Amino acid sequence: MPLAPLGVTLAMQSLATMALYSVPAVAPAMAHDLGVPGELSGAFVACAYGFGIFSALASPAFVHRFGAVRAVQLVLACTAAMLLAAAMGSLLSLFIATMLLGVGYGAAAPASTHLLAPRTPRMVFNMVMSLRQIGVPLGGVLAALILPPVVVRFGWQAALLAEVPLVLVMILLCEIPRRSWDDRPASSRPIFGREMLVPFQLLRQDRRIRVLSIASFLFSGMSLCFVAFTTVQLTTRAGFNLVDAGRMLAVYQISGTISRPIWGWVADRFLTPSHTLAVHGFGMAASALLAGQIGLGWSGGAVFALAIFAGITAGGYTGVAYAEFAHLGGVRRTEATGLGTALMFAGVLIIPPIFAVLVTWTGGYAVSFAMMAMLSALGAVLLYRHPAP
Repeated sequence: MPLAPLGVTLAMQSLATMALYSVPAVAPAMAHDLGVPGELSGAFVACAYGFGIFSALASPAFVHRFGAVRAVQLVLACTAAMLLAAAMGSLLSLFIATMLLGVGYGAAAPASTHLLAPRTPRMVFNMVMSLRQIGVPLGGVLAALILPPVVVRFGWQAALLAEVPLVLVMILLCEIPRRSWDDRPASSRPIFGREMLVPFQLLRQDRRIRVLSIASFLFSGMSLCFVAFTTVQLTTRAGFNLVDAGRMLAVYQISGTISRPIWGWVADRFLTPSHTLAVHGFGMAASALLAGQIGLGWSGGAVFALAIFAGITAGGYTGVAYAEFAHLGGVRRTEATGLGTALMFAGVLIIPPIFAVLVTWTGGYAVSFAMMAMLSALGAVLLYRHPAP
């Protein structure tokens, strides 16, 4: 198992994700100083994912030209620049921070795949990729736990700036193995323009990648629906207070974190990756149908159990999905992972707003979750009927 490259990519993903969720973590204090609604933090995350789509499509060419470690350093440099810009304390600097983070964030998965895939035995490939993906929920948890106390004591700008030294240290540490880990540049081709369309060629050339792309788009949107609406649903429909609702969301996230490498192990040893992801999809569908029925009659224990089940299914699939993009991409695994990242980010941007509109129109969550269950089941059926070898 490539422990050193895995550690570098895991640290990079954790620090970048922590920065992404730093703005929501300090949102109340930031919104007060800037005189804007706290909900602006949600727009920050959404815009970062939007810019990340373009970054994901451009990053394969960057990786081939400059190397995977240079790409990891770029992600970290953009993370540090984002934190510095956001701490300047204006709406303009916050928008610039969004662009900076998006430029780096979309490159995280393609750079990691390019670095890890040649060094990872096939028999543990799904598990290694799933371990790297732990950095996403870990970064969110670190932001939620560490930053609020710092805000109370030193202010929100100091909380953001406190992250910068660790990011800079990580950039310098990456320089130590760079020459031995990075291959010689494979090309001098441009990074932008038509090169950004190269990942989409895989959609036309490989039916298995088309199926995986559709499922990943649907699953990513479903996963964020649980994260974005759990607290609101439990407080407004099930009579939970904010603290208890937040704990249930934490249970969901922790369950997803713990289950990721387990699912990777399952995909390596017992099921094909496609069938493993199909199990996720059917589990998401069941979770969504149950979540749509949550109301005042639900006990804390029942919600706790559902949070675990939803976290294991909707929160645990991404490592296996990225591993499968890399596997199906073959020699173009970096481009395939860039494609997967772009489509997952698109699902995050498109599906949750549709969910919110349905909640508003119907006055409840049952119809919205039923629709999400249908989409998740569709992705699962496609994966089950068209498995990759």
